[in-house]
Amino acid sequence: MSGRIIIDLFITLDGVVQAPGGPDEDTSGGFRFGGWQAGHPSDAVGESVMAGMSTLDALLLGRRTYDIFAGYWPEHTTGPEGEIGQLFNRVPKYVASRNPHLELDWSGSKRVGVDLAAEVAALRERHRDVHVIGSADLAQTLLADQLFDELHLWVYPIVLGEGKKLFPDGAQPAHLRLLDPVIAGDGGTLGLRYAPLPGEPETGSFG
Repeated sequence: MSGRIIIDLFITLDGVVQAPGGPDEDTSGGFRFGGWQAGHPSDAVGESVMAGMSTLDALLLGRRTYDIFAGYWPEHTTGPEGEIGQLFNRVPKYVASRNPHLELDWSGSKRVGVDLAAEVAALRERHRDVHVIGSADLAQTLLADQLFDELHLWVYPIVLGEGKKLFPDGAQPAHLRLLDPVIAGDGGTLGLRYAPLPGEPETGSFG
């Protein structure tokens, strides 16, 4: 049985996924709300994240998220974040980039991206659960080409009105299937898990 590609994202009600973790995470486009997740602490989100990590055996990241992780997690292998830090340092890290001269200093890192569809297929054969965390641009590509098995969203009760959206105008039309009942978390968050379905949405009328 082949492994799974799982996309994990924190998202606002208006679909923004940019820089949930901190003010300097991604300020591109003059984004003003970096760190928007901090105002809604949630034990349920933390528990869900840790549950998802239990089967993770590889990371697939976009370049910006990789740089953030590579600058943070090697120094955080003890304390409250130690379990995640040790896991991320231990597992293989695959970075989606077309730059053949990309320098990857974090141990266990490798570039992919020449033929993403073929490389995702190879990752499925090599690993059990490959997680795509953050990496909005990469996530959009995987969603558009249906190169994923599950989309995990934690939806926060926030409207920002600006920032990178998971499904911007021009996104590929698609069906998604809800895998589990909605998880209502503390702080007003909602946990949603989806799988892709083939074909475009159908249209019609009632009556």
